[in-house]
Amino acid sequence: MDAKTGFFYLFSVVLLFAAFRVITARNPVHAVLNLILAFSQAAGIWLLLKAEFLGITLVLVYLGAVMVLFLFVVMMLDIRMDTVRQGFWKHFPLAALVGAIIAFEMALVLMGGFRGMDEPKAVATVLDAAGQVVPYSNTKALGKLLYTQYLYPVEIAAVILLVAMIAAIALTLRKRKDSKVIEAAEQVYARPAQRMRLVKMAPTRKPAQAQEEKA
Repeated sequence: MDAKTGFFYLFSVVLLFAAFRVITARNPVHAVLNLILAFSQAAGIWLLLKAEFLGITLVLVYLGAVMVLFLFVVMMLDIRMDTVRQGFWKHFPLAALVGAIIAFEMALVLMGGFRGMDEPKAVATVLDAAGQVVPYSNTKALGKLLYTQYLYPVEIAAVILLVAMIAAIALTLRKRKDSKVIEAAEQVYARPAQRMRLVKMAPTRKPAQAQEEKA
């Protein structure tokens, strides 16, 4: 067994253990940290498979942005585990059935998709128009494939993500009744006469009676 195979098994074992701890950890913060570990091991496997672009994207997008955001959200929320565990066994049969169906479908896709296929061989060098040797870049090849053969699926996915982002903003953008936020335009166009108002009120005591009391 060479070093590449050893690292593959090492990353795979750590990935499976981290994924198992994600669903079994009682503390949500620990679950997010194990998910970060799982993504890092998956990025290492992508690098071993010579998919540098996917590995770096997984590290930059998920580890550098999404999972850090998840970690801050989980740490800021006051999650009560006693309320989360309520009704667990009530919904467990349905969840187990859905999980078994998903695992069965993934097994069918993996067994039917990779059977009888040879290992892909990356082209070492490419010749340009002048006949000079240009280093092969799988990132460039992936970009050409996405924006030529799979252009319409990429555009459809972009539109779906845009609609989801607009819907999330529209659902959360509502005025709260207990908010004390003041509009900036009202502060700019405010006048001194609007800040203070003089009100005439009748005196509670007569002036003569007040002077006699002082004497």
